[in-house]
Amino acid sequence: MKSNHHICLFLLTCFIAVLSLAGCNPKSGSTNTTSTDSIENFDKFYDRFYKDSVFQMSRIQFPLAGGISDGQGEEKWTKENWIPLKMKITEVDTTEYKTSSYKTDSLYSEKIWLDNSGFWQEYTFKLINKKWFLVYAEDSNN
Repeated sequence: MKSNHHICLFLLTCFIAVLSLAGCNPKSGSTNTTSTDSIENFDKFYDRFYKDSVFQMSRIQFPLAGGISDGQGEEKWTKENWIPLKMKITEVDTTEYKTSSYKTDSLYSEKIWLDNSGFWQEYTFKLINKKWFLVYAEDSNN
């Protein structure tokens, strides 16, 4: 009889332990973060931004800071005059053009120029609400 009492006590203790462990997780089923909860990977964003013009337009907040200058005047970027970007900085011919880039956890800036020509382009991307956006574009050919 004593062993039955010990078995019942053991099973009751195990049952209470399982219940208390199940209560330790404040949000059951939320241990896996979904892609909507995490910060967008910059490299994946950057590749898609240059390959997919529809996606590119969705990630530009107009009116876009910066503009176009060609020696005869300056013009602000609008949805109507935006020229989709096709070439990543890593694809630029560095035997002819100079490039520089700067990256932090929430900002990426790149610049391309041709020495002594008046030609340069600069683009800045910013992390906004866990997604990357183009927030500045300057295209100068003076």
